[in-house]
Amino acid sequence: MTKAPEKKKNKLENIARFIVEKRKAIYLIYILLAIFCVFASGWVSVNNTLTDYLAEDTETSRGLDVMDEEFITYATAEVMIDNISYADAEILCDALEKIEGVKEIDFDDTTKHYADGAALFSVTFSGEDDDPLCETALEEVRTEVADYDSYISAELGNTKAETIAEEMKIVMVLACVIIFSVLLFTSRTYMEVPVMLLTFGMAAVLNKGSNFIFGEISFVSDSIAIVLQLALAIDYAIILCHRYMEERESSEPMDAVVHALCKAIPEISGSCMTTLSGLAAMAFMHFQIGRDMSMVLIKAIILSILSVFTLMPGLLYSFSSKIDSTHHRNFVPKITAWTNLVMKLRYVTPVVFGVLLVVSFLISNHCPYVYSYTHLKTFTKNESQIAKDKISDTFTASNVLAVLIPSGDYEKEQALTRELEALPEVDEVTGLATVEADEEDETDDMMLGDLLTPRELAEFADIDVELVELLYTAYAIDQEEYGHIVGGIEHYEVPLIDMFEFIYDQVEQGAVSLDEEDQEDLDETYADLTDGKDQLNSGKYSRLVMELNVSEESEETFAFLDTARKTAAQYYGDDVLLVGNATSNFDLSTTFGDDNTLISILSIVFVMIVLFLTFQSAGVPFILILVIQGSIWMNFTYPTLQNTPIFFMSYLVVSSIQMGANIDYAIVITNRYLELRQKMPKIEAVKESLELAFPTIFTSGSILAAAGTAIGFLSSDGAISGIGICLGRGTLISIVLVMGILPQLLVLGDFIIEKTSFKKSDHRKGAEEHA
Repeated sequence: MTKAPEKKKNKLENIARFIVEKRKAIYLIYILLAIFCVFASGWVSVNNTLTDYLAEDTETSRGLDVMDEEFITYATAEVMIDNISYADAEILCDALEKIEGVKEIDFDDTTKHYADGAALFSVTFSGEDDDPLCETALEEVRTEVADYDSYISAELGNTKAETIAEEMKIVMVLACVIIFSVLLFTSRTYMEVPVMLLTFGMAAVLNKGSNFIFGEISFVSDSIAIVLQLALAIDYAIILCHRYMEERESSEPMDAVVHALCKAIPEISGSCMTTLSGLAAMAFMHFQIGRDMSMVLIKAIILSILSVFTLMPGLLYSFSSKIDSTHHRNFVPKITAWTNLVMKLRYVTPVVFGVLLVVSFLISNHCPYVYSYTHLKTFTKNESQIAKDKISDTFTASNVLAVLIPSGDYEKEQALTRELEALPEVDEVTGLATVEADEEDETDDMMLGDLLTPRELAEFADIDVELVELLYTAYAIDQEEYGHIVGGIEHYEVPLIDMFEFIYDQVEQGAVSLDEEDQEDLDETYADLTDGKDQLNSGKYSRLVMELNVSEESEETFAFLDTARKTAAQYYGDDVLLVGNATSNFDLSTTFGDDNTLISILSIVFVMIVLFLTFQSAGVPFILILVIQGSIWMNFTYPTLQNTPIFFMSYLVVSSIQMGANIDYAIVITNRYLELRQKMPKIEAVKESLELAFPTIFTSGSILAAAGTAIGFLSSDGAISGIGICLGRGTLISIVLVMGILPQLLVLGDFIIEKTSFKKSDHRKGAEEHA
C-alpha cells in the first residue's frame, strides 16, 4: 500500500535533482529568453482607450465602430492663456492658425472663449489623434505659447502611455527598495535576498517581454503588472528559501535543495491556486479590460512559479556557500504579547467582527462608484490634468454627444435638430443639414439642407433663373425623376447641398464653364462642404453633434440620454445611436451591477473549491472566506464614509485580487494550526501558528500593501491610482483580520472544523486532556 506514494515521491525527487544538476543549461536558457524578451517588450501594443474594452453589443461600442468606419474625427486641443487681453489673444490666435497642421481655431468674445482675463482656444488639427502631423503641430503650438501663462489639454499620440510609463518607473524603483528592505528584515542570511531578487527579476522580464503574444494589452495591465507580480508572487520564493534553510541544517547543499524543492512544489502549487482563481474571475467581466488584466497577471504568476521551480533551485545551490557564510540574527520580533491578547479577547472580538461585518456590508453597498475620470482625484497630477482642472475652473466644461442617424433626408434631420435644440439640457446642435449656407450674411438664414425651387436658388446665388432651371432639369434627368420635368421644373425642390454638388460635378465635367473668380469661389466652397461631409455625413449615416449643459455623469444626464433617444426614435425608429462620454458612462454603469455580482460569486466559488480540495473540509473554507470577504467589505466602507468617488473598475479588480491573494495569509495560519493541533491543545496550537506564520505574512503583506500604496500615491491615472490605494488599504485590513480574528474563529470553531473534515484525525488524543 505504500509503494505508490513512495514511487511518486521518488519521481518528484528525480525531477528536482535533474533541475539542480542541469542548472547551468537552465541558466543559459533563461539568459537567452531574457535577451529575447528585452527586445520583444518593444513589440507590445498598448491601448490607452478604456472605451475600446466595452462589450461589443453596447450602444457606445457600436456607435464608435460606425464613427471610425464612416466619419473623420479630427484631433483637438484646448489651449488656455491666462492673464491676457482680448486684443492680444486675437493676435495670438492668428499666429496659431498659421501653424502647419492646425486646421482651425474657435475663438470669440463670448464667455465660452474669454472670461476673467483668460482666453480659451479650441484648436482643431488637420488629422486624427494618431497622425504625426498633429503631434508636430501640437509641439509648435506649445512653442508658440511658451512665453505665456499657458495650459494645454490634449490627448494626441501616446502621451498618456508615456506619462504613466514614467510614473511607473518611479513606482518600480520604490517597490524594489521596499521589497529589498522587507526581505532583508525577514531574511535569515544576507545572500538569500539577492537570490530571490534575481529569481523575480527574471520572471518580471519574461512577463513584460511575452505580452506581445496577446497582440495588444491595456495601459492598466501594462503599467501595474510588474509591480503586482512582484508583490503577489514573492511568497513562492520565500517558501522555497525557508524550506532550503530548514533542510540545510541536516543535509548537504545538493540534497537540501532537492528535498526543499520536493516539499515546496505541492505547498506553492496549492498557494498559487487561490491567487489564480481570483484573477481568473476577472476574465468573466463584461468590461473586457477584466479579461485583459486577468490574462496578463495569470501569465505573470505562472512565469513566477516556473522561475521559482526551475531557476531558483540552481541559484540556491550555486550560492550555497555564500548563504552559509552570511547568516545573521533574526530581526523579526516575537509576537507573544499579541498572541496572548488575541486569545484573551476570543469571546469579545468575534462578536464585534460580526457586527462590523453586517455594517460594512450595508455601507459598502453604497460606495460612490463613478464611471469616468471627471470626479476622480489623484495625489499626483500630470501636466494635462493640471491644465484640465485650470480650464474647467475658468470656463464651463463641455459635454459633447453625437447622434448617429440614417442619412438621405435633410428635411427630417432639420426637424430633429430643432426638436433636440428645444430640450433644456441642449445648448447647440450641429448637423450638415443645419449649417448656414452663407455664414457671412447674418440676414440670410438659408441652410444647406433647405429644399429650394429654381427661383429660390437663383435669388440666393444671384444667377439667372433660366440657367438654374436648365441645371434643375439636368439634375432631374440624372436622378431619373422625370415626373418633375413633365409637371413643371419650376416647382421642383432640391436640397441646396445636393444641387451645389451637382453643379460642381457639371463644372468638373466641362458641361458648365465659370470665370476664374467664380471657379475659385466654387472650389473653396466645395472644399469646405467636403470637409463638413467627412465629419457629419458619410452618405450612409449623418452625425448630429450636441453640446450639452449637463455633466458627463449624473442621474440627470442619464435621464436625458433616454429623452434624446426617444426624440430621435420618433423620426428614425431603432436606427439611432448615441455616442459620447455620457453614453460610455451609462453603458459602464449598466454592466457594473452584473459584473460586480458575477465577480463576487465567481471569486468566492473558485477560491472555495481550492480551499475545499486543500483542506478537505467544509468548515474551514467557510471561516476563511468569511474573514477575507469581511476585509473586502470593510475596505470599501472607507470611500463611502469619506464620500470619495472610486472608479468602478478599481473596485472589481481589487476585490478579485484581495480574495485571491490575501486569503493566502489565512491559508498559512490555518495550515500551521491544523498541523500543530495534532500535537497540542487548540490555544497553544493557534499561538504557535501565529508565531510561525507571522514572518511570512509580514513579508508578503507589507510588500503588497506598500507596492499598492506607492502606485496609489504616485500614479496620476485615476483608475490605476484607485487600484493601488484600495489594494494597499485592503491588504492591511486583511492582515489585521487574519492575525486577529481568524485565530479566534479557529479556536471557537475547532469542534466544527473536526466534524466537517473528510480526513480521519486523532488530534484529540492527549491534546484534549490539556485543552
